[in-house]
Amino acid sequence: MSDQHPPTIDPQAARRWQLLTCDASPWLHEEVARRMQERLDLIKCQPASWIDWAPLRGGLQAHALLAQRYPKATCTIFEASTAAAQRAAAALVMPRWKPQAWLQPKTAVTTHIGQPAQMLWSNMALHMAADPQALITQWQRALQVDGFLMFSCLGPDTLMELRRLYQALQWPAPAHAFTDMHDWGDMLLSAGFAEPVMDMERITLTFETPERLLQELRGLGRNLHLGRFAVLRGRRWHRQLLQALSGQPLQLTFEVVYGHAFKPAARLAVGAHSAITLDDMRAALRRGQAAASLGSTIVQTKGSHD
Repeated sequence: MSDQHPPTIDPQAARRWQLLTCDASPWLHEEVARRMQERLDLIKCQPASWIDWAPLRGGLQAHALLAQRYPKATCTIFEASTAAAQRAAAALVMPRWKPQAWLQPKTAVTTHIGQPAQMLWSNMALHMAADPQALITQWQRALQVDGFLMFSCLGPDTLMELRRLYQALQWPAPAHAFTDMHDWGDMLLSAGFAEPVMDMERITLTFETPERLLQELRGLGRNLHLGRFAVLRGRRWHRQLLQALSGQPLQLTFEVVYGHAFKPAARLAVGAHSAITLDDMRAALRRGQAAASLGSTIVQTKGSHD
């Protein structure tokens, strides 16, 4: 991508969506999360701590699956607003007065990540971010060295049936443009992640009525396109939309992108003579990534460095 920001997302609309109250995780998000957590079978690392990024929309059932997978790991739940954090705590955190709560690692709920974790889990959030590069960088900072990221989001073939319909009716696009998985991989590398692995699949949902189709769409998101309708549409437009939907197969395609990447140790920028902090040197020595001797006021380094 030539621009770090998706060219068709309205940042103000994206912020409003993030702050909108979520009553339940959409079915599609739960299904995508279930499929993504199956991919954890391929990862040998058993994290001692993990972050669940925005589980109210990402999947409350998925959170339970991950808690069962990592029963001894401490969990931090992140939500963007205080109201969402309170709802997440009520839905996911067992009261401490219950005896079972004392047998499980404590779960924290926050609007700000302080302590880095060994895994960060984000399901179906990235495609709704006005500044996804900044969000990916935020994830990278929230991970410990050698920690890993698991995420999913929607790809460019999503809602292709609805896009064709709107185009035929000469209406503005029904949704903003979604990013290709190869661009996501480039953005992961740019943020400091290593060994990104991307794959995708298409999920097609069918519906009995146009009304049910629109109901599903309202639960999944909002149209964040800068060129969307500038004003609210009326009943006449709504009837026209329902009629147009009735004239074609009632189905929607969703391209789901899955991503996985590690956070490597920071590279030591060294020359013939370089000043390096004592903490950085200790970390490098522990990882076997540097051989160095300490002088009186500077560090003389030799050999190769990652």
